[in-house]
Amino acid sequence: MANRVIPSAQRILKTLRPLNSASSTTISSALSPITFPEKAQQHNPGLEQQLLPKSDASFNLDDVNNRLFESVPTAKLIRSVANLHMVAMEPIVDLGMWMMKSKLMTTPVVKDVILGFIRSTFYEHFCAGEDAVATGNSVRALNEAGLRGMLVYALEYASDNESCDRNLQGFLDTVESTKSLPRSSVSFIILKITAICPMKLLERVSDLLRWQQRDPSLNLPWKHETLPIFSESSPLYHTMEKPEPLTPEEERDLELVHERLQRLSEKCLEANVPLSVDAEYTSIQPSIDYLTYASAIKHNKDDNPIVYGTIQAYLKDAKERMLLASEGADKMGIPMGFKLVRGAYMSSESKKASALGYPSPIHNSIEETHACFNECASYMLEKIGNGSGAVVLATHNVESGKLAVKKAHEIGISKVHQKLEFAQLYGMAEALSFGLKNSGFQVSKYMPFGPIELVMPYLLRRAEENRGLLSASTLDRHLTREELKRRLKAAIF
Repeated sequence: MANRVIPSAQRILKTLRPLNSASSTTISSALSPITFPEKAQQHNPGLEQQLLPKSDASFNLDDVNNRLFESVPTAKLIRSVANLHMVAMEPIVDLGMWMMKSKLMTTPVVKDVILGFIRSTFYEHFCAGEDAVATGNSVRALNEAGLRGMLVYALEYASDNESCDRNLQGFLDTVESTKSLPRSSVSFIILKITAICPMKLLERVSDLLRWQQRDPSLNLPWKHETLPIFSESSPLYHTMEKPEPLTPEEERDLELVHERLQRLSEKCLEANVPLSVDAEYTSIQPSIDYLTYASAIKHNKDDNPIVYGTIQAYLKDAKERMLLASEGADKMGIPMGFKLVRGAYMSSESKKASALGYPSPIHNSIEETHACFNECASYMLEKIGNGSGAVVLATHNVESGKLAVKKAHEIGISKVHQKLEFAQLYGMAEALSFGLKNSGFQVSKYMPFGPIELVMPYLLRRAEENRGLLSASTLDRHLTREELKRRLKAAIF
């Protein structure tokens, strides 16, 4: 984390044997259990005074900017500016994707040079650490600064039951490790279902769920109790013909997925750390929602949502689907939590729909996406104010942050405080994160971690999917540049 702008961040990078995932990014050796060592939290009364919540609804990023960089060395600020500018340039993302997929990575010397450069730049800026010590230190640094961490073990795209089981153990070890970190310093464990369920099975289940939406008479004997998955406007074009029923082997494999998710959910319940299941492509989202909601029904009890679903606001049917699932949970007496995001698969979703001759499932303009996100956020805040549900507002949009702060104060911040979390990516939107924290809200950073060989393909895919977000990080770059200008002027005059 040499170039991170969070105060007191430390860099302790050690070797960790990576988890074997049977995807294109497979690494051969298995991961030993993750254990964050105990460490006494340092007391910093000066920083605590800086970060005291304000009593009103003010939301001043200029004020927080002055304090944010106070303890950050100039060299680290320069590297931060350089990183943010590089990831905002699409050719850099394209080059990174090409290098990681090219034969260059099969040449040991070249591979070491490439990974060495990535480790000292992008990886250290956007990742929590390669091993338990570094990740634990990153979480503690955030905690000391008044923020929390969402732990993202960078696993996805398993292809068989063996790799799914190994991946599950990695997530279970991650949950266990939170017990040695400061209380409440970890807000969520993040899971991509593709890490514990083969993609082909997710596609098969999604096809059958979509066909049942077309033809409610279709019997799915393997289907567990769940919440509404589709709305009237949900796209069904991925499934144009009636799919074959699941084979007995596929049914057994699907039951194994339920069991994996149940084990992880129970582990999160034991540790009192919620599990947030990420959204993915619309082609497999029905099966992801089905599995997520089935687990939520079993484990979300007594006003304590442990399993959260994710709603992508850039989809035209997002608000309606969220309302239907939320209302369904209310009828069952289930406290349901949702993470709201704008979405990360815009290019691929539009291309897929166009290739099949259908309109894009994505909103026609960014303004419509913003409106959908803000409307969903307002709905969930009102529900929380009335004593039901929970929400994570994952946004880098300052206006959305301001609107949510205003809404929370209208409802009464004491009513929503424990059930509302803001979230931003680790290494980005620092001023927004601290501005929200200083306004009295819980704020988390989405923290990918793990061996660089495993994490970088994951991050590069995220970078490719989030091109708009990376290129739109104008505020981050502006604030760091302004701080460097201020220091230069102070040094000269």
